[in-house]
Amino acid sequence: MKRVDLEKNMAHKLDGRMKLAGTPGRFAGDAVLDRKEQRKLDQAKGLIPFAVKLDAHLAEEIRAVAESRKMDLNELVGELLRKGLTT
Repeated sequence: MKRVDLEKNMAHKLDGRMKLAGTPGRFAGDAVLDRKEQRKLDQAKGLIPFAVKLDAHLAEEIRAVAESRKMDLNELVGELLRKGLTT
């Protein structure tokens, strides 16, 4: 084999190893859960997915309130639904 072909083969091997390695924790923040892990945690808490369609302005209002209260968006929506159902 020519030297160029050997270098190409080494580059392909390196590229393959880099793709398998994933993102290092120092860049990913180590706290990022994949979907399966997050789903398992949500199920343990008794949470289920519940999709709704909202007006864009209403969704922005809810996000702003959640941000100002430093709450998770899911917690705030749950609180608002509970209040709405009791009245």
